[in-house]
Amino acid sequence: MNSLFKVNQSNKERIIRFIIGVLLCIPFFTHGYSFSYVLLTIGGILIFNAASGVCMIYKLFGYSTCPID
Repeated sequence: MNSLFKVNQSNKERIIRFIIGVLLCIPFFTHGYSFSYVLLTIGGILIFNAASGVCMIYKLFGYSTCPID
């Protein structure tokens, strides 16, 4: 497996990231303020991280919360 996309997040953390990501995306669809685009971008990144299980910041620092290596 490619080490760039090796899972480094636990399931609990992935669920939390997904929930926070969805909550950050809601203002874009409900209000449409300019700052909503920033929240949408951050939320999208968190949702991608949750779906893939890979956090590039964790990769940068060599950190992992995944119980299986």
